[in-house]
Amino acid sequence: MFHSTKAVAMRPLIAGCLIALFAASPLRAAEDGDKVVATVNGTEITETDVAIAAQDYAQDLAQVPEQLRRNLLVGVLVDMHVLAEASLAEGRDKDPDVQKQLEYVRLRTLRDSYFNDEKTLKPDEAAIKALYDEKYADYEGPKEVHARHILMKTEEEAKEIIKELDAGKDFVELAKEKSTGPSGPQGGDLGFFTKERMVEPFAEAAFAMEPGTYSKEPVKTQFGWHVIKVEEARNQPAPNLETIEEQLRVQVIRNQYNKVMEDLKAKADITIVDDAPEEAPAAAGEGESKPAE
Repeated sequence: MFHSTKAVAMRPLIAGCLIALFAASPLRAAEDGDKVVATVNGTEITETDVAIAAQDYAQDLAQVPEQLRRNLLVGVLVDMHVLAEASLAEGRDKDPDVQKQLEYVRLRTLRDSYFNDEKTLKPDEAAIKALYDEKYADYEGPKEVHARHILMKTEEEAKEIIKELDAGKDFVELAKEKSTGPSGPQGGDLGFFTKERMVEPFAEAAFAMEPGTYSKEPVKTQFGWHVIKVEEARNQPAPNLETIEEQLRVQVIRNQYNKVMEDLKAKADITIVDDAPEEAPAAAGEGESKPAE
């Protein structure tokens, strides 16, 4: 088997596509079993054939209204049978190029059958939870603060707000009453944020303050003049399992895929004849890296 530099560079891309395929629902027959939906010269087309075609044409079907998809697929299969019979009548199945393509489709189908078996890749909940615990056992996220602000148009107005706060006025009520920012009705609440999420003058001031304090001087940004109050500071907590479950599921499948391939290749007698130059271009070398997570 000959592998060009281009083919080597494509390996991570192909592996990524396979992982995406195996992360989706495995290939199954239609619920109606092998109910016949059409015949072409005595050859039956069944619901199972429609289900297989639906996967093959999934991207195209996304543009078709759902109620039209089944009839469209039946029509595609009928056309396919008619054209295939015409091709056989002309002896095209004896063409070496056609035979190579048929063998490739057979090879791909056998590959998919192996990986679509639930015994091969099992991204079960226990494996996902174990990966989550491994990744986030000692997680310590970036520092973030929970802050409020009162936005005013002028420095003088902002200084008046600070005087009112010094006199004992409630920050939340002042924000609701006087802030010109969109968070005003919520008492100026900005929630938790990391430093890079805010414009620099605002972020520098907020992250230099102690929780429970408000700024004694107005902070100017392109939006106006801010009076800031920091409610709480913490390190960002680990994400909830539920919010990243699908991401972890893909990684579990990736790990299982790599392990299966490693084991199978270890048992196989593989010889690769590479016609690539000794020093491959940088882009091809980069292609050897694992798919991005």
